Amino acid sequence: MESKRSKYILIGLSIFCILLIGISSVNDRFLAPLRNGVGYVLTPIQSGVNKTGAAVHEKIRNYSSLQDALAENDELKARVDALTEENNRLQQEQFELNRLRSLYALDQEYMQYEKVGARVIAKDSSDWFQVFRIDKGSKDGIRKDMNVIAGGGLVGIVTDVGDNYATVRSIIDDSSEVYSMAMQSGINCVVEGDLMLYKEGRLRLTHIPLNGDVKEGDRIVTSNISSVFLPGLLIGYASDISVDSNRVTQSGYLIPVAQFDTLQEVLVITQLKSELGQESASSGSEETEDAAAESSAEESTVPEESSAEETSAQEEVS
Repeated sequence: MESKRSKYILIGLSIFCILLIGISSVNDRFLAPLRNGVGYVLTPIQSGVNKTGAAVHEKIRNYSSLQDALAENDELKARVDALTEENNRLQQEQFELNRLRSLYALDQEYMQYEKVGARVIAKDSSDWFQVFRIDKGSKDGIRKDMNVIAGGGLVGIVTDVGDNYATVRSIIDDSSEVYSMAMQSGINCVVEGDLMLYKEGRLRLTHIPLNGDVKEGDRIVTSNISSVFLPGLLIGYASDISVDSNRVTQSGYLIPVAQFDTLQEVLVITQLKSELGQESASSGSEETEDAAAESSAEESTVPEESSAEETSAQEEVS
């Protein structure tokens, strides 16, 4: 009932407005007063209608602009997300490229050793890579006691090997001991792993002779006397060397060159220390055999030359 009444009212007002508009458009003197009166009534209505229409139009335009802005905002957000993802990917590739360049430089530094590259695929639950696993194993020529390098120097040694994986114990592990020496003076010492001490970024450097020439910043490398570590691999730099309480030895600290919290790729040297000794002995034996063969050949040629000279002399006498 209410809706019908509103409908009738709207129709009546519409008819009234049409009549008023028609009257106001008639240009007759007789209707001039009526037209003026209608003008007084109609003008406010027209003004109100115009304002209402303008307001409605403005709201519609604002709503349309808002919808366009929201759509553009969504598009920009999608582009920002895509660019952010691409930027993260490029940064990751740049970091990987830098790491691989570092590994390549390390490979060139120790060209005398054959190596296999590997990725770190797992580690223990600690903050550092004291014991970790790589994605290369016996099928790739990896064997127990092979040396592992990364980050500019020695990282650790292979302790266990599977078909397609290997376990590495790093030099920071509490059970690790590396016989080493100061590169500048050749003085022997020992690098001892210490996880608690490595929180400060250092390891222990012990068993330095009392009169041993080991100074701050000296390069510490693996020693020839080590049974498993290949000689000449950089471990780190000496620091805070002082005389021990026993007045017999010196000790201090070592700053490792490798970073044991961000290891991702490593190089495994596929030659064993024990094999290097055998190769040297084999090489020396071959050289001795060659020298003996040359000496025997020289001795065998001397009589022949002598015999030729004797024959020539006899011919001259005759």
